[in-house]
Amino acid sequence: MPAHVAESDSTPDPTSTTGTTDPLAHERAHLAASRAALRGMREDVQALDIRDVTANWVNAAVLQSQIDDRIKALADLSHTPLFFGRLDYLHAVGGELAEGADGERFYIGRRHVHDAAGDPMVIDWRAPVSQPYYQASRTNPQDVGLRRRFGYTGGELTAYEDEHLTDPAEAEHTSRLLQAEIERPRVGPMRDIVATIQPEQDEIVRSGLGGTVCVQGGPGTGKTAVGLHRVAYLLYAHRERLARTGTLVIGPNRSFLHYIEQVLPALGELEVKQATVDDLVRTGVEVRGEDEAATAVVKGDARMAEVLRRAVRSHVTAPVEPVVVVRGSRRWRVPAYEIQEMVDELLARDMRYGAAHEALPQRIAHAVLVRMEEAGEAPDDRVQNAVARNPAVKAAVKAVWPAVDPAKVVLRLLSDAEFLAAHAGGLLSEEEQKRLLWAKPARSVKSAKWSAADAVLIDEAGDLVARTHSLGHVVLDEAQDLSPMQYRAVGRRCSTGSATVLGDLAQGTTPWSTESWGEALFHLGKADAVVEELTAGFRVPREVIAYASRLLPAISPGLAAVESVRESPGSLAVREVPGGAAELDAAVVAACEESLHNEGSIGLIAADARIPALGAALTAAGHAYLSPGEETTAESRLTLVPASLAKGLEYDYVVLDEPGAVVDGEPDERTGLRRLYVALTRAVSGLTVLHAAPLPEVLVQA
Repeated sequence: MPAHVAESDSTPDPTSTTGTTDPLAHERAHLAASRAALRGMREDVQALDIRDVTANWVNAAVLQSQIDDRIKALADLSHTPLFFGRLDYLHAVGGELAEGADGERFYIGRRHVHDAAGDPMVIDWRAPVSQPYYQASRTNPQDVGLRRRFGYTGGELTAYEDEHLTDPAEAEHTSRLLQAEIERPRVGPMRDIVATIQPEQDEIVRSGLGGTVCVQGGPGTGKTAVGLHRVAYLLYAHRERLARTGTLVIGPNRSFLHYIEQVLPALGELEVKQATVDDLVRTGVEVRGEDEAATAVVKGDARMAEVLRRAVRSHVTAPVEPVVVVRGSRRWRVPAYEIQEMVDELLARDMRYGAAHEALPQRIAHAVLVRMEEAGEAPDDRVQNAVARNPAVKAAVKAVWPAVDPAKVVLRLLSDAEFLAAHAGGLLSEEEQKRLLWAKPARSVKSAKWSAADAVLIDEAGDLVARTHSLGHVVLDEAQDLSPMQYRAVGRRCSTGSATVLGDLAQGTTPWSTESWGEALFHLGKADAVVEELTAGFRVPREVIAYASRLLPAISPGLAAVESVRESPGSLAVREVPGGAAELDAAVVAACEESLHNEGSIGLIAADARIPALGAALTAAGHAYLSPGEETTAESRLTLVPASLAKGLEYDYVVLDEPGAVVDGEPDERTGLRRLYVALTRAVSGLTVLHAAPLPEVLVQA
């Protein structure tokens, strides 16, 4: 049956459609029909014969690739319901889909499905007609008479729940199905949240492509999901444009990217690339070294951009000799002062170094052509290009504006104290310059033990030489942990596009983490971005987030605490373990065994230094465990998580080992307390904290 029916009341569905007066049976029948229609859509694409519509093998390969992607997008995933809600409008909806009588009905799902006649059976959640599913309320029903939510068990439709938004006699209530979906145990990678998007989240998701949005969100507010769903929405609303310019999701590490990688494919979006900042900048060098924290802070400072600009431009030198071009029997002379004027003009224009290097021979050649014309000749563009390639011109350009290797520039800055001082003067102190210099200078780019921060510097230098390609939209998650130079590296990737910036200032766990979104957005090149704040928590239980929020005054004063909408009595247990390390290890293993009696995933989070001992204790007790990023299954639900990799991950139940060790594992107390804040807020259903050493004072005093 079609997805819209000419009814405005909320009476049971007519028997003429499904042969039953049972609403649940009716909805199941529509689900079965929708699945059959989706299968038909996929078979239609599979049956396409492209042999007679392609001119050559290249066109055929491109078209076949597009067909293959379409077939993948139309896959019917058994664990992903085709629709999760229904809207019954009071009147006809304006637009193409609204032809017909009053009381149209729309089933809202993850993708559009139509029957053989082209009539819609499921409407994409991103379509304008679907928005009231997330935004309509009793105070603003948006012409929706009935909103129906569906509950599923193992892919089977098992329940429904109705809200009559215009019925004053019906009391307002919290949706049990919505709550159950939010709290559903988490086994496997991150899921989409299309069935549970809240109004404030929906407004961010549907914000336009033209502007950059920054989302400050505490633990459990769904900021990562909002960012991913915004990408899906933008691809729906601006598919042609973004297909040309590209989209990218940037996460903090590979484990995090693996955790979220199935969200967009589940929504039918297969073309979004994923990367870390390190992936973006490690294009020309191998990272084998590691900086001390203080050194990395200096390398990540925005002042390094000017140091690099000076160093790159220092390769430009004043011409000392004229250029003499010989063509046939004639000699054409361009004096040194005129070449200097060309150089000054290119410098004043602040062009990319490489672009100016390419432009200078053309400027010199043009000067020669002017002289040729003054002498009565009639040269054309071919002559100018030939002059630009003349050995005398090439030699002059090599002497005045030589080609530059970005990695070699950075290598010299880090190896040559005089070169560094010449270009860091007035920017970096002598102490900061000493921190940058390698104790043992590398002999070549290949032999250097580059650090991650060095790769960012090389990327900056590379952009000074040749413009970095810009994408249409970039999502940057856990953005609070980036240095100013890393923000610049990301900003280059969306200089002509837009961005969605996601993060939580309280979870900044790097020595260079940002203190304000205004500062971060400035370095990103998006100072005019809109900053939105999500303060309603949907994932972390109220007791757990309240306990973790005791740390906020110490780690991020002035930041609003998350107000969780979920009460879960008994979700927090803090236990002191008498004895030493052996007793603590045994207690941790017992707590994991206790958590495994519950349904869902379990994360054992500990200071990085404690991971080997806890791994050995679990193995000795006969418990296999996963590493972060490995997919949990019904048979393997326990993950051993170093605190340094916990950010962005969620588990139904978390066992946190020795909070004091988590704090002590960081270079300073503030960073340690922020790392602890992250670890305390990874639980969706329950948190058990075990400690033998005293808890951090800020937790106890609060």
